[in-house]
Amino acid sequence: MRALELKVPPVIVVAATAGLMALTARLMPMEPWHFTDAKSLAVALVAIGALIAVAGIVAFRQAKTTANPMNPNASSALVSHGIYRFTRNPMYLGFLLALAGWGVQIGNLPALAWLVVYVLYINRYQIIPEERILETKFGQAFLDYRKHVRRWF
Repeated sequence: MRALELKVPPVIVVAATAGLMALTARLMPMEPWHFTDAKSLAVALVAIGALIAVAGIVAFRQAKTTANPMNPNASSALVSHGIYRFTRNPMYLGFLLALAGWGVQIGNLPALAWLVVYVLYINRYQIIPEERILETKFGQAFLDYRKHVRRWF
């Protein structure tokens, strides 16, 4: 299904995942989770996710390269500084944490299954094609980077 590779903007995937999580919570209601500070955990996950994603964008801007995930061919530099020293995909990781925060906020365990779907989709249709292009474009430098920095965390 290469037809879906790099075709759906990741922000749309995030919005769809959040919507599916809400729909799941509505269709499969359950008792709210009973732990002391679920709201604070939800806010913290969203905030940490946002900070990680923004750190990725900042590193791209510092390197003067595109942050457009739909066109990795337009990359003019291999970014390996800042947050990219710890994760190859801070924006997708940030979105995942924000979605996890949303899942905690809605308090529905079945809804959290969509996080797995998000990771599988982003890996297959966004990250793998991006990395294929980056390997072609940056060669050994990308292979060395990939060897030392994990995809998600």
